[in-house]
Amino acid sequence: MTFVDEVKNAVSVRAALLVLGVLALQLLFITSYVGALHSPKPTDVKVAVVAPGRSAAQLTAALKGLPGHPLAPRTLPDERTARRQILNRDIDAALVVRPKSFSDTLLVATGQGTNETRALVNIFESLESQQQRSLRLTDIAPASARDAGSLSSFYLVIGWCVGGYLCAAALAISHGARPATLGRAVIRLTVLAVYAIVGGLLGAVITGPVLGALPGSVAGLWGLGALTVFAVGALTLALQTLCGVVGLGLAVLIVVIAGNPSSGGGYPAPMLPDFWRAISPALPPGAATWVARSIAYFRGNAITAPLLVLSAWAVAGTAVTLVGSALRRKDRPGPAPAAHPTAGPYV
Repeated sequence: MTFVDEVKNAVSVRAALLVLGVLALQLLFITSYVGALHSPKPTDVKVAVVAPGRSAAQLTAALKGLPGHPLAPRTLPDERTARRQILNRDIDAALVVRPKSFSDTLLVATGQGTNETRALVNIFESLESQQQRSLRLTDIAPASARDAGSLSSFYLVIGWCVGGYLCAAALAISHGARPATLGRAVIRLTVLAVYAIVGGLLGAVITGPVLGALPGSVAGLWGLGALTVFAVGALTLALQTLCGVVGLGLAVLIVVIAGNPSSGGGYPAPMLPDFWRAISPALPPGAATWVARSIAYFRGNAITAPLLVLSAWAVAGTAVTLVGSALRRKDRPGPAPAAHPTAGPYV
């Protein structure tokens, strides 16, 4: 037997295609992460200006005209309104001009991500220095002292997403990627739901009371964790039902390759390139990271839309898994009728 024959026997066509698929995922992983994170810069960050008279409009126009359009400024009537909009996550920062002083105040919220805050501070400090004024910072939603870089919410969400994906993968390994029957699909979804409840609770407890990394409601984080784990797991089960083992790779593509770098964890969405900024709110990691930070630092504000996104993934994954399993069962040919031997002649 030649070496080529040995290779053909050792590596089937199916295995070769799977290896090529893995290579494609590897290259997409590198492209997505490096493309999203190699050169972060603020773009159209929502900020506000509080200033008296015509100076508010003039300053807003100056901020709009900055090279590269880093800011999307608006004018607000007073500091109280600016604080409320920051806590509601309508804006990310606000400059409060004090004409009777040589110092202005920049309202920030490091709980939404210190990298974005640092970029905003650099922009406004440069503007203030040009006017020979100084800038004072007021952090109205500060990140926890044990939450370096405001990254704990992101890591928590990544853990939940990995758990949902691996739970679905483990269920596939045990008895095949595609559920053989509708009943088996229901069992897999039930096991996933129980796993999601337990995993969501333990993640919230570890990150909150045990490590003290995230403040906020443990119950709120628990609910978010359960929904996130189930949404990612149901998505993975649905893709497995449709595509078999290839569905695991597709789940990695959606959740890990596209979802993680666009989630706003390391760099919030306004600092990401256009493509990743656009897909961030629609994918489970981005939606869940936003909600986790809102629960921890923003009194649970502005979470309805991302929770609906997570719920949509969960419902769609469940529906596709159930319907796909039912249809597959109907399409499978039934057992062939047993042949009845005929009596032959006596010899």
